[in-house]
Amino acid sequence: MTPISSENPLSSEDAEALIAMLSARVEVKRGMTERELDRVEERWGFRFAPEHRTLLGAGLPTGSRNWPDWRDGEPEDLAKRLAWPVHGVLFDVEHSGFWHPDWEPRPTVTQDALEAARTYLTKVPVMVPIYSHRYMLADPDRTGTPVLSMYQTDIIYYGTDLVDYFHHEFGRAVPTPEDHQYAPIPFWSYFLD
Repeated sequence: MTPISSENPLSSEDAEALIAMLSARVEVKRGMTERELDRVEERWGFRFAPEHRTLLGAGLPTGSRNWPDWRDGEPEDLAKRLAWPVHGVLFDVEHSGFWHPDWEPRPTVTQDALEAARTYLTKVPVMVPIYSHRYMLADPDRTGTPVLSMYQTDIIYYGTDLVDYFHHEFGRAVPTPEDHQYAPIPFWSYFLD
């Protein structure tokens, strides 16, 4: 399949094919309505990427603790998943001495460094969980951004886009060309360079 882009958005048929890849592995409930998706975005203060929204409209994977249940999930679980990327960075600020080079000089006292990092991290783009610790940028105006595997500041590409990610995680992966240019994600791409 051609990479997802604004010129080549994920179609409903393509989303259904991705959901079909899961049918033997996990329960898939009916897709979410536009109204349900709007409520999720309003409740949690982010906007799904267009392809993520299309995917969830085709079917809602559930029945495994790895899938966020945007319709009936426990609010505490969803809040924890949404906070995971930022909490991971904070963990490494506290325990591994991480400090982003664009931030002011690191305070010498760990608690002060954590407070400063929390302030900086309130301004970074929101990453939305897809499955386990695989995340996608929350941006309704960008199509075709990569899927990242995020564990503290150990962040790697896990797919050039949502389709590529599904093939890597649940199907037959197609090797990514060595010269492929991943779409940048503000702040988070720092960890990928």
